[in-house]
Amino acid sequence: VWRCRDLCAELDALLAENLARRDLPTHSVAWLRPIPLVAHARYSRDEVRAALGALDPSRPSKHREGVLHSNANALDVFFVTLEKAEKQFSPSTRYRDYAVSETLFHWETQNSTTPESKTGARYLAHRAQESRIALFVRERNTDGRGLPEAFLCLGLCDYVSHQGRAPIAITWRLQRPMPGRAFERAKAVAG
Repeated sequence: VWRCRDLCAELDALLAENLARRDLPTHSVAWLRPIPLVAHARYSRDEVRAALGALDPSRPSKHREGVLHSNANALDVFFVTLEKAEKQFSPSTRYRDYAVSETLFHWETQNSTTPESKTGARYLAHRAQESRIALFVRERNTDGRGLPEAFLCLGLCDYVSHQGRAPIAITWRLQRPMPGRAFERAKAVAG
């Protein structure tokens, strides 16, 4: 590709145009290790996995869960779909995930996760374990064209409080406030 100057010029112009059209300003994130993801940019699940070194190009992606744990990056990534349509989510996976404010987010673990489980304890004590939590949200599974909707990276968040068990309802504090338009959409599901 690099040898074809016309194609490189066209790609450069396309990238510049896409950058100018982005709907939100992006912000760097203080990851523990260098990870090429920024807050308030949109990513597919596979782009996030690739950035974390968790994507194997020789095998098709089958990751559909809402959480990706990366030991190598000391990171848990939460993939949240706000609108959970009945035909795409079973009653047991229609978790109540929504924005409480521009900096607080209510999130529910999987039904099998308790505060005493290894996973639940990792979430609740992530700071003491020097682990990080990153939140990626999207409004729905697919966009207006029927393609998978990209996730908005809200960046890192910290534990505030929790209640219940199996699932655990956890309130997270975002390290960077959610953009206004994203907040309005994310709080609408709470109603």
